[in-house]
Amino acid sequence: MSHTCALLAWALLALIGLEAAQSKETPSCCGPIVSRSEWGALPSECSQRLSQPVRYVVISHTAGSNCDTPALCRQQAQNVQHYHARTRGWCDVAYNFLIGEDGLVYEGRGWNIKGDHTGPTWNPISIGITFMGNYMERVPPPRAIRAAQSLLACGVTLGALRPDYEIKGHRDVQQTLSPGDQLYAVIQNWPHYRE
Repeated sequence: MSHTCALLAWALLALIGLEAAQSKETPSCCGPIVSRSEWGALPSECSQRLSQPVRYVVISHTAGSNCDTPALCRQQAQNVQHYHARTRGWCDVAYNFLIGEDGLVYEGRGWNIKGDHTGPTWNPISIGITFMGNYMERVPPPRAIRAAQSLLACGVTLGALRPDYEIKGHRDVQQTLSPGDQLYAVIQNWPHYRE
Protein backbone atom coordinates (compact mmCIF):
# COMPACT_ATOMS: atom_id res chain seq x y z
CA MET A 1 0.00 0.00 0.00
CA SER A 2 2.79 2.46 0.85
CA HIS A 3 4.45 1.76 -2.52
CA THR A 4 1.19 2.70 -4.29
CA CYS A 5 0.88 5.88 -2.19
CA ALA A 6 4.47 6.81 -2.98
CA LEU A 7 3.82 6.36 -6.73
CA LEU A 8 0.66 8.46 -6.54
CA ALA A 9 2.46 11.18 -4.60
CA TRP A 10 5.30 11.17 -7.14
CA ALA A 11 2.84 11.38 -10.03
CA LEU A 12 1.01 14.29 -8.37
CA LEU A 13 4.26 16.17 -7.77
CA ALA A 14 5.32 15.54 -11.36
CA LEU A 15 2.04 16.96 -12.65
CA ILE A 16 2.32 20.01 -10.40
CA GLY A 17 5.89 20.56 -11.59
CA LEU A 18 4.85 20.18 -15.24
CA GLU A 19 2.02 22.66 -14.80
CA ALA A 20 4.35 25.14 -13.11
CA ALA A 21 6.91 24.76 -15.90
CA GLN A 22 4.25 25.33 -18.54
CA SER A 23 2.88 28.39 -16.75
CA LYS A 24 6.37 29.95 -16.72
CA GLU A 25 6.54 29.50 -20.49
CA THR A 26 3.10 30.88 -21.39
CA PRO A 27 0.95 32.48 -18.71
CA SER A 28 -2.59 31.16 -18.42
CA CYS A 29 -3.96 34.53 -19.52
CA CYS A 30 -2.37 33.96 -22.92
CA GLY A 31 -4.73 32.21 -25.28
CA PRO A 32 -3.55 29.25 -27.32
CA ILE A 33 -0.79 30.01 -29.80
CA VAL A 34 -0.25 27.47 -32.57
CA SER A 35 3.49 26.84 -32.54
CA ARG A 36 5.62 26.80 -35.67
CA SER A 37 6.02 23.04 -35.43
CA GLU A 38 2.24 22.60 -35.11
CA TRP A 39 1.55 24.46 -38.35
CA GLY A 40 4.46 22.87 -40.17
CA ALA A 41 6.74 25.90 -40.54
CA LEU A 42 10.02 25.62 -42.35
CA PRO A 43 13.06 26.25 -40.12
CA SER A 44 13.76 29.95 -39.64
CA GLU A 45 17.03 31.47 -40.78
CA CYS A 46 16.37 34.70 -38.86
CA SER A 47 18.53 35.77 -35.95
CA GLN A 48 18.15 39.52 -35.34
CA ARG A 49 16.45 39.96 -31.98
CA LEU A 50 14.00 42.65 -30.94
CA SER A 51 14.81 44.85 -27.97
CA GLN A 52 12.00 44.38 -25.45
CA PRO A 53 9.62 45.57 -24.31
CA VAL A 54 8.47 46.75 -27.74
CA ARG A 55 6.52 50.00 -28.00
CA TYR A 56 4.70 49.47 -31.32
CA VAL A 57 2.43 46.86 -32.87
CA VAL A 58 1.66 47.05 -36.59
CA ILE A 59 -1.58 45.38 -37.71
CA SER A 60 -1.82 44.20 -41.32
CA HIS A 61 -3.70 41.74 -43.49
CA THR A 62 -2.24 39.29 -45.96
CA ALA A 63 -4.77 40.42 -48.62
CA GLY A 64 -4.90 36.79 -49.73
CA SER A 65 -7.15 33.88 -48.99
CA ASN A 66 -8.90 33.73 -45.65
CA CYS A 67 -9.05 30.56 -43.57
CA ASP A 68 -11.72 29.53 -41.08
CA THR A 69 -10.62 26.09 -39.89
CA PRO A 70 -7.36 25.01 -38.25
CA ALA A 71 -6.48 22.84 -41.27
CA LEU A 72 -7.03 25.71 -43.73
CA CYS A 73 -5.18 28.19 -41.50
CA ARG A 74 -2.18 25.88 -41.13
CA GLN A 75 -2.07 25.63 -44.92
CA GLN A 76 -2.44 29.39 -45.32
CA ALA A 77 0.38 30.06 -42.82
CA GLN A 78 2.56 27.66 -44.83
CA ASN A 79 1.61 29.46 -48.06
CA VAL A 80 2.51 32.86 -46.60
CA GLN A 81 5.84 31.53 -45.29
CA HIS A 82 6.64 29.90 -48.63
CA TYR A 83 5.97 33.17 -50.46
CA HIS A 84 8.13 35.19 -48.06
CA ALA A 85 11.01 32.73 -47.64
CA ARG A 86 11.15 31.03 -51.04
CA THR A 87 9.81 33.66 -53.44
CA ARG A 88 10.92 36.87 -51.71
CA GLY A 89 14.12 35.35 -50.28
CA TRP A 90 13.51 36.50 -46.69
CA CYS A 91 14.79 34.51 -43.72
CA ASP A 92 11.26 33.41 -42.69
CA VAL A 93 7.60 34.44 -42.73
CA ALA A 94 7.60 38.22 -42.35
CA TYR A 95 5.20 38.51 -39.40
CA ASN A 96 5.67 37.86 -35.72
CA PHE A 97 2.15 36.39 -35.51
CA LEU A 98 -0.66 35.48 -37.90
CA ILE A 99 -4.35 35.50 -36.94
CA GLY A 100 -6.75 33.03 -38.52
CA GLU A 101 -10.50 33.32 -38.88
CA ASP A 102 -10.58 30.06 -36.90
CA GLY A 103 -9.85 32.24 -33.84
CA LEU A 104 -6.30 30.98 -33.36
CA VAL A 105 -2.96 32.75 -33.27
CA TYR A 106 -0.19 31.23 -35.39
CA GLU A 107 3.39 31.86 -34.31
CA GLY A 108 5.49 33.50 -36.99
CA ARG A 109 8.79 34.92 -35.76
CA GLY A 110 7.36 35.19 -32.25
CA TRP A 111 8.02 37.84 -29.63
CA ASN A 112 11.81 37.86 -29.82
CA ILE A 113 12.82 38.04 -33.49
CA LYS A 114 12.62 41.15 -35.71
CA GLY A 115 10.05 40.85 -38.48
CA ASP A 116 10.08 41.98 -42.12
CA HIS A 117 6.52 43.31 -42.19
CA THR A 118 6.77 47.09 -42.41
CA GLY A 119 10.15 48.24 -43.69
CA PRO A 120 13.49 49.21 -42.18
CA THR A 121 12.17 51.98 -39.91
CA TRP A 122 9.41 50.03 -38.19
CA ASN A 123 10.58 46.40 -38.27
CA PRO A 124 13.23 46.82 -35.53
CA ILE A 125 10.83 48.60 -33.16
CA SER A 126 7.55 46.76 -33.62
CA ILE A 127 5.71 43.47 -33.49
CA GLY A 128 3.91 42.64 -36.74
CA ILE A 129 0.52 40.94 -36.44
CA THR A 130 -1.28 40.02 -39.63
CA PHE A 131 -4.81 38.77 -40.19
CA MET A 132 -4.90 36.03 -42.82
CA GLY A 133 -7.38 37.21 -45.43
CA ASN A 134 -8.52 40.32 -47.27
CA TYR A 135 -10.40 42.84 -45.14
CA MET A 136 -11.09 45.62 -47.62
CA GLU A 137 -14.81 44.84 -47.75
CA ARG A 138 -15.48 42.66 -44.72
CA VAL A 139 -14.58 42.53 -41.05
CA PRO A 140 -12.77 39.53 -39.54
CA PRO A 141 -15.05 37.39 -37.40
CA PRO A 142 -15.27 38.23 -33.68
CA ARG A 143 -13.20 35.18 -32.70
CA ALA A 144 -10.28 36.46 -34.81
CA ILE A 145 -10.54 39.91 -33.22
CA ARG A 146 -10.61 38.32 -29.74
CA ALA A 147 -7.55 36.22 -30.60
CA ALA A 148 -5.59 39.34 -31.57
CA GLN A 149 -6.66 41.22 -28.45
CA SER A 150 -5.74 38.26 -26.26
CA LEU A 151 -2.33 38.10 -27.95
CA LEU A 152 -1.74 41.79 -27.17
CA ALA A 153 -2.61 41.28 -23.50
CA CYS A 154 -0.31 38.26 -23.48
CA GLY A 155 2.53 40.38 -24.88
CA VAL A 156 2.18 42.83 -22.00
CA THR A 157 2.04 40.00 -19.43
CA LEU A 158 5.19 38.42 -20.88
CA GLY A 159 7.02 41.77 -20.89
CA ALA A 160 7.38 41.64 -24.69
CA LEU A 161 5.15 44.72 -25.11
CA ARG A 162 5.21 47.87 -23.05
CA PRO A 163 2.03 48.43 -21.00
CA ASP A 164 1.58 51.69 -22.95
CA TYR A 165 2.21 50.08 -26.35
CA GLU A 166 0.74 51.74 -29.44
CA ILE A 167 -1.15 50.04 -32.25
CA LYS A 168 -0.62 51.26 -35.78
CA GLY A 169 -2.41 50.18 -38.91
CA HIS A 170 -0.01 49.08 -41.64
CA ARG A 171 -1.26 52.03 -43.73
CA ASP A 172 -0.33 54.44 -40.93
CA VAL A 173 3.37 53.69 -41.35
CA GLN A 174 3.72 52.62 -44.99
CA GLN A 175 1.97 53.41 -48.27
CA THR A 176 -0.44 50.47 -48.55
CA LEU A 177 -4.12 49.58 -48.31
CA SER A 178 -3.34 47.10 -45.53
CA PRO A 179 -4.92 46.15 -43.14
CA GLY A 180 -7.94 46.68 -45.39
CA ASP A 181 -10.64 49.31 -44.90
CA GLN A 182 -12.88 47.22 -42.67
CA LEU A 183 -10.17 45.89 -40.34
CA TYR A 184 -8.63 49.35 -40.17
CA ALA A 185 -11.97 50.75 -38.95
CA VAL A 186 -12.04 48.07 -36.23
CA ILE A 187 -8.54 48.68 -34.88
CA GLN A 188 -9.08 52.44 -34.78
CA ASN A 189 -11.49 51.76 -31.91
CA TRP A 190 -8.97 49.74 -29.87
CA PRO A 191 -7.70 51.58 -26.78
CA HIS A 192 -4.02 51.45 -27.77
CA TYR A 193 -4.55 52.64 -31.36
CA ARG A 194 -2.59 55.76 -32.26
CA GLU A 195 -2.56 57.22 -35.77
